[in-house]
Amino acid sequence: MSATTEFSLLRAKAGISIEDFADQAGFSRRTVYRWESGDAIPRLAAVRLLKSMARKSRDTPANKTSSFRFIDLFAGIGGLRRGFEDFGGRCVFTSEWDKYSKQTYLANFDCEHEVVGDITKVPVEEIPAHDLLLAGFPCQPFSIAGVSKKNALNRPHGFADETQGTLFFNVAQIIRHHRPKAFLLENVKNLVNHDKGRTFEVIHRTLTAELGYQVHWKVINAKCFVPQQRERIFIVGFRDANDFTFSDLVLPDALNGPRLGAILHPEDGTEEVDAPYTRGNIGSVSEKYTLTDHLWKYLQDYADKHRAAGNGFGFGLVGRGDIARTLSARYYKDGSEILVAQEGRNPRRLTPRECARLMGFDEPGGRDFIIPVSDTQAYRQFGNSVVVPVVRAVAEHMLPWLIDPAELAPERLQRKLALAG
Repeated sequence: MSATTEFSLLRAKAGISIEDFADQAGFSRRTVYRWESGDAIPRLAAVRLLKSMARKSRDTPANKTSSFRFIDLFAGIGGLRRGFEDFGGRCVFTSEWDKYSKQTYLANFDCEHEVVGDITKVPVEEIPAHDLLLAGFPCQPFSIAGVSKKNALNRPHGFADETQGTLFFNVAQIIRHHRPKAFLLENVKNLVNHDKGRTFEVIHRTLTAELGYQVHWKVINAKCFVPQQRERIFIVGFRDANDFTFSDLVLPDALNGPRLGAILHPEDGTEEVDAPYTRGNIGSVSEKYTLTDHLWKYLQDYADKHRAAGNGFGFGLVGRGDIARTLSARYYKDGSEILVAQEGRNPRRLTPRECARLMGFDEPGGRDFIIPVSDTQAYRQFGNSVVVPVVRAVAEHMLPWLIDPAELAPERLQRKLALAG
């Protein structure tokens, strides 16, 4: 790892801005900006100070207290974990097979345990006891795109898929053995309709009739939290009967949700440089994200061809006042589903930082989430992930039935008592 990369990662882990670090450490802001952008090698004293700040941030009492223990299966880059840690949960086990996703996960979370790979190789008795199981189990066997691809290749999908479709049953085995208080499973919207509803019927029957859990599900569109059309199903289960229901989950008004301008780089000097995504005095987006003439012509010709045939295929050109299509794992290929219009120039892809904001890993204008991988891997990871604010809303909704009533904030305790009758 280069000294510059170490400086950027450490500063993000310490949770401090360039300006605040410069002021507190006694360095000029210009000098710290040069360290951040790679124009100069940071002084050893600055690196040591950031390491100390990062340790203190990690070891604060707020991060050490935990109201419940959970495991994070098919973890990706930690979208489900990020939502539940905000409410005092402590992760005691993580499984993620992709080495690049593990790299991003470990860069952003302090794990007191090893992140294991193939969950099918882990005996259920070796998984720690837990109150909550989180699993964004692989969705390709159930998604519309995944089914179409497998049909075209004459390959099985859903539970007939021996490599991914049956991973749900590994989740069921863990639930059967450990009997956690609750679980949260996340998947694509099409899971409900896959194979004419038979796939979801098997899942539901397994969780209720076979495992004895009280199960609820809801399809949530993330556009009430972020400027993106993204529908996902959230399946919640409780071991003990209670009054939980999704019917009283209050979500922001989707019609008045945020627009893309909230997550795009402003490119007007009001945002600090975020190398390698932005550069220069005003934080302009790097040229590499602008489509080449060849690619832009190809996408326009492709759209014209399908439009003439009466199909709806084509690129999605958006501006700051729009809501984007769903960010997919294939975004690295051509960026066609979300192309940002640029005056007098070809459109551009979102930067990975903008993707982090679009998925809620960073707040609008934020840059705390560490992206240690290539752009290609980052696009895949964000496209495969969950929208963090949606998870956070579901987590808060589950909380009254997940932890001891004595640990609830007064307003949550009142809500629980009211719902209990």
